[in-house]
Amino acid sequence: MILVVGGAGYIGSHVVKQLVETNSVVVLDNLSTGHRYLVDKRAVFVHGDLGDRATLVRIFEKYPIDAVMHFAANSLVGESVVEPMKYYKNNVAATLTLLETMMEYGVKRFIFSSTAAVYGIPNVDIITEQCPTLPINPYGRSKLMIEHMLSDFASAYDLRYVVLRYFNAAGAHVSGDIGEDHDPETHLIPLILQHLLGLRDKISVFGTDYDTPDGTCIRDYIHVMDLAEAHILALHALLADQKKTAVYNLGNGLGYSVKEVIDMCERVTEKKATIEYTARRPGDPARLVASSEKISRELGWQATRSLEEIITTAWNWHKKHM
Repeated sequence: MILVVGGAGYIGSHVVKQLVETNSVVVLDNLSTGHRYLVDKRAVFVHGDLGDRATLVRIFEKYPIDAVMHFAANSLVGESVVEPMKYYKNNVAATLTLLETMMEYGVKRFIFSSTAAVYGIPNVDIITEQCPTLPINPYGRSKLMIEHMLSDFASAYDLRYVVLRYFNAAGAHVSGDIGEDHDPETHLIPLILQHLLGLRDKISVFGTDYDTPDGTCIRDYIHVMDLAEAHILALHALLADQKKTAVYNLGNGLGYSVKEVIDMCERVTEKKATIEYTARRPGDPARLVASSEKISRELGWQATRSLEEIITTAWNWHKKHM
């Protein structure tokens, strides 16, 4: 049985929908940012907080947990700067409580949802796992602290883990039943689609003078179902004892500019966007693109869904749930 912490969130719910096809699943979520309706009905749902040891003990006492997937985190970069205490408490301290409980019950397999924010502002075009980890905000630092905790637990307690560093997750399940539902929304693709649905007046583009082909920032977008499949492969590797510890980037390896994303949204929706071009935001690098060569080589994973598929599935979701 697999425990998915944060399984009512955007990425977690897509992983749960995949997992329940072949596994028994328990989802723990406090619904502070997740949504109960996103959780597949075949999973057991427990409403509770990751940092509540009593809730964790009840779960580990009741269910034969073989592995844990951890998606629960506060993840707004700007908020983390003004409320760092919240991020260190909810992300780092609560994860320590989870790990302590896992060790007590002999559960030694763990998959962690990390982030490209651990790299900070890299000085390379293609980011590999060997790039320095120099996060520039409390959110990124909280995730990196957890990565360090996992390494120490592996050395001391034989924890087996896989860390997956995401770049920009996007898209929705092909069924249209689950998708990206954030409040507030901060991600580019849903912001564009909400605008094209008439829910926002315009789209702001921050900077048009970057050293890129069209002058706008380039970012690595990856379909949420590609992410889900990477988690399943990582779980199989841990359960089969093929991996003791591993850290992997998850991205498409290509990158798309802000203008390219807007153009594709217009093409898919057959609607025209109102765009406001404004000054650069401080700290925004021109290009952030991941190399996923390591996970491709070791686990056979690669991103297979195109930008058009990402936006088409997201559009279908937003139209259905606007």
